[in-house]
Amino acid sequence: MHFFGLPRAFTDYLCSMGTAVTPYNSETGKKEQVAEMFDNIAHRYDFLNQILSLGIHKGWRRKAVDLLKADNPQHILDVATGTGDFAVESWKRLQPKHVTGVDISEGMMKFGREKLVKLGFDKNITLQLGDSENLPFEDNTFDGITVGFGVRNFETLSKGIAGMHRVLKPGKKLVVLEFSRPRKFPIKQLYFFYFLKMLPFIGKLFSKDSRAYSYLPESVNAFPDGEDFLNVLRKAGFTDVTAQPVTFGIASIYTGRKV
Repeated sequence: MHFFGLPRAFTDYLCSMGTAVTPYNSETGKKEQVAEMFDNIAHRYDFLNQILSLGIHKGWRRKAVDLLKADNPQHILDVATGTGDFAVESWKRLQPKHVTGVDISEGMMKFGREKLVKLGFDKNITLQLGDSENLPFEDNTFDGITVGFGVRNFETLSKGIAGMHRVLKPGKKLVVLEFSRPRKFPIKQLYFFYFLKMLPFIGKLFSKDSRAYSYLPESVNAFPDGEDFLNVLRKAGFTDVTAQPVTFGIASIYTGRKV
């Protein structure tokens, strides 16, 4: 527990496991706080994402999107789309008829739409305001759904997963990429050090909203990863659920199919 001189931080971090966390100490709900947080950091999000992940997230994203290839999806939904990176990857690698991205942060999507115009994908990808728990689509609309680093921000996880199950066509697949907690030495200790010390420090250097980069490790820690998340998928009605850890378990790719 004294590895890297972090006894108290490490202990506090472990003690917070499984507790509900929000970006700010506010009376508003988690959903509103998450939207505010991403609006605040939207102008720096892509830049910091590249720095903080050392670019590793790009390989994770490609691997996750490729899990939809066998289904040849033509209408894809990307939930918690942010600045649209997952939506862009889906368009590039799967060549569907259309990709729809939804997010609760208009600030993030503003930068996402500018990115789509620059890439020439604005006719193929639509970004619109949307809440995972109240998706504005008919039942059985999409033949593929992706979520990249977004499910841990859902206000009510089970409701958000159920909402995606509702709009997914029978027989089609949901793919979720999310941070998880490594279990093995020394990756576990290095991970805690980076998330607890380095990530918030770097975030503060480049972002006016320093709280956002403290919330990240807290939200990862509170998220029910691994088998616990597979159980959430099962309860929502997904079958053939799988969990694939990537890069020593720093993140995991989850899949589930709607019957």
